[in-house]
Amino acid sequence: MEDEEWVLVRRTTEKDWWSSSFMDDDDNGENSRSLKITFNGPAKHWTDAIPIGNGRLGAMIWGGVALETLQLNEDTLWTGTPGNYTNPHAPEALSVVRKLVDNGQYAEATTAAEKLSHDPSDVYQLLGDIKLEFDSSHLKYVEKSYHRELDLDTATARVKYSVGDVEYTREYFASNPNQVIATKISGSKSGSVSFTVYLDSKMHHYSYVKGENQIIMEGSCPGKRIPPKLNADGNPKGIQFTAILNLQISNSRGVVHVLDGRKLKVEGSDWAILLLVSSSSFDGPFTKPIDSKKDPTSDSLSALKSINNLSYTDLYARHLDDYQSLFHRVSLQLSKSSKRVSGNGPLHMKKHMANNNDLFFKRSEDDTVSTAERVKSFKTDEDPSLVELLFQYGRYLLISCSRPGTQVANLQGIWNKDIEPPWDGAQHLNINLQMNYWPALPCNLKECQDPLFEYISSLSINGSKTAKVNYEAKGWVAHQVSDIWAKTSPDRGQAVWALWPMGGAWLCTHLWEHYTYTMDKDFLKNKAYPLLEGCSLFLLDWLIEGRGGYLETNPSTSPEHMFIDPDGKPASVSYSSTMDMSIIKEVFSAIISAAEVYFFSQCHTLVIYFCFSLTYFGHLFLLALLCLLISFYNIHQILGKNEDGIVQKVREAQPRLLPTRIARDGSIMEWVCILA
Repeated sequence: MEDEEWVLVRRTTEKDWWSSSFMDDDDNGENSRSLKITFNGPAKHWTDAIPIGNGRLGAMIWGGVALETLQLNEDTLWTGTPGNYTNPHAPEALSVVRKLVDNGQYAEATTAAEKLSHDPSDVYQLLGDIKLEFDSSHLKYVEKSYHRELDLDTATARVKYSVGDVEYTREYFASNPNQVIATKISGSKSGSVSFTVYLDSKMHHYSYVKGENQIIMEGSCPGKRIPPKLNADGNPKGIQFTAILNLQISNSRGVVHVLDGRKLKVEGSDWAILLLVSSSSFDGPFTKPIDSKKDPTSDSLSALKSINNLSYTDLYARHLDDYQSLFHRVSLQLSKSSKRVSGNGPLHMKKHMANNNDLFFKRSEDDTVSTAERVKSFKTDEDPSLVELLFQYGRYLLISCSRPGTQVANLQGIWNKDIEPPWDGAQHLNINLQMNYWPALPCNLKECQDPLFEYISSLSINGSKTAKVNYEAKGWVAHQVSDIWAKTSPDRGQAVWALWPMGGAWLCTHLWEHYTYTMDKDFLKNKAYPLLEGCSLFLLDWLIEGRGGYLETNPSTSPEHMFIDPDGKPASVSYSSTMDMSIIKEVFSAIISAAEVYFFSQCHTLVIYFCFSLTYFGHLFLLALLCLLISFYNIHQILGKNEDGIVQKVREAQPRLLPTRIARDGSIMEWVCILA
């Protein structure tokens, strides 16, 4: 069916009823804004490549002409195995640090606090590359014809350029419903598509051709956080992975050859379609890779088999339905855009979206300015449409790197080209992970938060061991940096970043915020409240009697910040930083509010039940009253721990938390010790 001309008619979506697509262009096209990030040439740096993703699988598209690279990622590929995140020597070191802080020896406390540090996190890895090699004629492409874009409205990347009288186009998308990265390569002249394709990786791997149209790559992650080139037989078995690339070409024209047993060469086709699936042996943060029952190759073959009967158009239609059901929930139009950079907007619904590349790439003369140039010119031309584009790009990235059932977004989402990425590509809990998910609720993407909540649950399991052994405390704790194994111990190195037991507490604020947006009582009861309760138990034990009768945190840091202590020495460890106090106050307010929700929810149910009893039971009123009393008793049982236990302790602790200090200039003062 791919050889025939298709006409794709979009279904009416939620967005179409409020967007300007149904309006007349009576304002010179201003009602319809193009949500496209555009480039006038191939990527020269990784940050210039185009990211696509389905939450689990990701790719960076460089858009090269003679040589194209799709850098691939799968969100479960990490170094290491589940670890022991406890330190039996921590209580002794903690006692020393606290005494130094009490004596005002903050620089000395900062040095001593390094004994509280632990092993580093494990490292996010990469999957590999799809390499496409075209013949030398592509080196002579017409540079002015080149166009590369990411269409945020459809989550589709496209590249177009001309070689002689042939116009080549490539289209890429990552499908969530079918868990595949799809690429279509076509030329305007029959039989003009020829190239060689293979899979490669910086990881330990082996690739081979299966049959006449599949390339299979099998590999592994290091069992320890070391570069693969140093991998030794004595290391534990790491996460295993498989990627399979399936090739399809036009039925009427073209041949495929196998080269060197690991490459496929296409000659003289009208078009070619590449489908990439991948799986790993990761079976959760508490299962060692050596104990995993998953077979990545078998799982990948099954994934490919599940889409055998779907055409490229079917895959694309499913991709659009899934993606746009999320993306089209929010529209932003600030004001009229700059005439110089405004482009054609979406096609009207009354027009068919033909599968014709001219339609996808049709541009006005004003749409020749690349996004990079628009960013540079923003200093003098504060174009509101660029702000709109940036806003929607943020939503696009969250949809592309975090979906129900995937891993939580890491430091780089899911995109990574290095075996030793910056800051390990890990989840940093001292702001980065929270920032990933701040847009979720205000941007109407609540489903994208699901991986975060599952991750917090895993942290609470490991964190309860860390809290008990390291701090002799109840509840659970997490520190500054984590990984796929839900590491909860402090990081290695200096206290300025490693010593910060507020990571789990800050994440818990997302739980309450999710409830306030959604009013989902099942979520509050079954997910949020138990996690808040465990976090509050730790905070209550972490707080100690301090100066002036206040409850304080000691030791305390403000992540990655230092101060000059009263003796003129640089330090990072003191007591009761404003950041500590602010997070604790927010968590305490959340658990009290959550308990009140329980109470009023149950009371509301009882009032309805009581009215029902009076209306329908009549003379059986006494029986109804007895049932009512039993229900109140059940409420007491449910809320007993709230009124008499943890919530009561939280209420007692709240007024004893150190107030926020305000400086003469109105700024918030972070370091209490400087005033002491």
